[in-house]
Amino acid sequence: MPMSFTQSIIEEFRANGGRVGGPFEGGDLLLLTTTGARSGAEHTVPLGYVRHDDLLLVVASAGGAPRHPAWYHNLLAHPMVRVEVGAETFWAIAVPAEGEERERLFEHAVRAAPGYADYQVRVDRRLPVVMLRRSGPEEDPHGATDLAGVLLRIHAWLRSQLRHVRAEADAHFAARAAHQGPDEPPAPGLGLQLRQHCLAFCQSLESHHAHEDAYTFPDLASRYPHLRDAIDRLREEHRTVARIQAELVVLLDGIATADPHRFRGELDRLSEELRAHLDHEEESLLPVLAEIPFPPVPPAP
Repeated sequence: MPMSFTQSIIEEFRANGGRVGGPFEGGDLLLLTTTGARSGAEHTVPLGYVRHDDLLLVVASAGGAPRHPAWYHNLLAHPMVRVEVGAETFWAIAVPAEGEERERLFEHAVRAAPGYADYQVRVDRRLPVVMLRRSGPEEDPHGATDLAGVLLRIHAWLRSQLRHVRAEADAHFAARAAHQGPDEPPAPGLGLQLRQHCLAFCQSLESHHAHEDAYTFPDLASRYPHLRDAIDRLREEHRTVARIQAELVVLLDGIATADPHRFRGELDRLSEELRAHLDHEEESLLPVLAEIPFPPVPPAP
């Protein structure tokens, strides 16, 4: 079966450190891998991008098509995306810009690539501008040399997402308090940012625990029998965290009409419980996990 045009671009990109020929030659091109909103399968697409400070911007133009592209719907459902730029690959959180920020960033994108303005004129929909916020090397679970390092890096990322959620909730309440006039208050100015960071946190935490329970823990328990008690304790902690995570999702769903004082109090309570779990997990397991290389290797005969 002949290779599709998109797949040929992807393979050429990866084979040549991000350089491609044809209509994309000399352009700023990245590969964006999203998780299917319905299928859960990975999908990779080549996209033009524009740099803005420490962000990469991609515009969901779909070449001027009347509907948003599939990759945009995917990242709304699963904000954690994988980005390939040149020979580098990293994780990012995809956050669509809103309101004045969207207008400002779209103008910036148009100055770099005027074709986006032509696409916007041709369609009724507002072309989304998506900010790709890099997760940062200190929050990347890759690169650790033992399982303790893996755990610490994942926990650092989860803690950073909790900080994002609190900062964006505060910004939302500040914008709501500043609203004046007889009209209804606008939708949360940082609604998508808050939603995307919450989804990234909750989905990543769930995925992390599911992978541990289904694969990592059984393998470790069979190779290192002395870890079984610690693993059983961690599985119990996972059930507690799942409850807290569900409460957090319900809380954030009601932010548009929530009382700020009560909301902040409940968010602080849930966040503190989650941080306490992470602290307890580290205190209980790091000394043991530090003895296990990553990737794990069979114990010596």
